[in-house]
Amino acid sequence: MTERDGHKLPPRGPDKPPRAGLDGTAGLTLRRLRIFSAVARSHTLTGASKQLGLAQPTLSQQISNLEEVVGAPLFDRRSNRLTLTEAGTHLLRHVEPVLSTMQRLEEGLWQLAEGKRQTIHLAGINSVLRVILPKSMHLIHDAYPNIDYDIHESGPAEVLEMLYGRRVNLGLLSANSIAPASAGFLHVPLFDDPYVLAVPERLNLDGVTHPAVDLRREDRNILMRSIQFVFGTPHAHRVQAWYDEAIPGNWPFTQARSFEVALGMVRSGLGVCLAPALSSVVGDKPIPGLRLYRVNFPPRQIVALLPSQYARQEPYAALLEALQEVGRLHAPPTVNETPPFLRDKEAVLAT
Repeated sequence: MTERDGHKLPPRGPDKPPRAGLDGTAGLTLRRLRIFSAVARSHTLTGASKQLGLAQPTLSQQISNLEEVVGAPLFDRRSNRLTLTEAGTHLLRHVEPVLSTMQRLEEGLWQLAEGKRQTIHLAGINSVLRVILPKSMHLIHDAYPNIDYDIHESGPAEVLEMLYGRRVNLGLLSANSIAPASAGFLHVPLFDDPYVLAVPERLNLDGVTHPAVDLRREDRNILMRSIQFVFGTPHAHRVQAWYDEAIPGNWPFTQARSFEVALGMVRSGLGVCLAPALSSVVGDKPIPGLRLYRVNFPPRQIVALLPSQYARQEPYAALLEALQEVGRLHAPPTVNETPPFLRDKEAVLAT
């Protein structure tokens, strides 16, 4: 036995075949390659475990088995983070095309099985799944009556994790919340979702020129408390820059991890929230208890993320077309004109 970076590796040669794994197989099995890809993309066993639904000890054992097959360490283990070695980088470069080919094969077999149900596996953010997806499903139902859906409501980071882990084939989220490259997935623009300032229904900002003069003290206090949805540092900076410019002296009263939670707090009179218009509706109707105002803030760009081959493959191609159509025809909720005290304010955009 030899040792490298703390790994004990068996000698290689014609007299020493790769030993069998825990599943009774030897060599570069598809299961091991999928596990390796998930760990490589997540950089942690914890992240890969969530993607694949497997226990961490199982992942660790399968990676060790794969390293014995390869004959070299695939990861450098530093604290809680795993980084690819030179051998790992080489293997990942060849593994991804293999896994993509298997996806195409599996989808092709589904299509050959006439009359059998097909499942569309997708994940997305709450507002798109609530408002846009149901209408899109109705549009394609007559053409594809035998498909069903496996739907996961998740934040942007979790949607990407599930795409990398191949638990879903389609992600619906905001392009503003992910890295531009997104590691090889095709970005299909769906529609733009404008931002609004959501305030409690009792807080009427129509005609307000000077909040300190025109509003009662209790209403001023509500206006000066911001309830902010935070999904990343750049977005948080852009939002706070807008508040600092539009409502100087505001107090970041609460940080929430979903717009739905944030808007619930607004309805209760705890503060105000800069939110996408889509998050303020259920079906075709606005959430009761809110008053919405137009603001000068860049819209949220809703996109579909998927492996490129699915964009041309049914029923995914039909669903993408339906999502674009519904997004194009979607009518935002009734929005009041920008109050005078906000009208001349310019959003400060972080680069």
